[in-house]
Amino acid sequence: MMLVLDNNIFFSLMNPESVNSYLFSSIRAEFSAPEFIKSELKKHKLECLFKSKLSEHGFEIRQKEVEESIEFIKVSKYEEFLEKAAALLSDPDDVDFLAVSLSINSAIWSNDQHLKKQSLVKVYTTKELADKLLKGWI
Repeated sequence: MMLVLDNNIFFSLMNPESVNSYLFSSIRAEFSAPEFIKSELKKHKLECLFKSKLSEHGFEIRQKEVEESIEFIKVSKYEEFLEKAAALLSDPDDVDFLAVSLSINSAIWSNDQHLKKQSLVKVYTTKELADKLLKGWI
């Protein structure tokens, strides 16, 4: 299984005690995300640091561990899918995630329900992935 991570899922992985972190380390999947997501994490670092309850050093270690398990996709690799993705989504903030997914033929891991309104790629919520893991499907 291949999964494109959205911002909120990626940010939640900085908390090693989160359900998403458990799933991230437990499911058999290849993870991808648009490269810009790393700069988004920098913008929201203080919030993620607070929520993770990690020290600054612990947070940096966790960030490195997580990022080593994700393939970050440059916009040049998925730009031809941006227009198609934009036409399918009401939220422009999610266009890149759908475009990456289309470019690498992958599902998306997101809890944003509006992403499920398009029908080109499968979108899994955390709950759906946890259910699949518990049933031994992933």
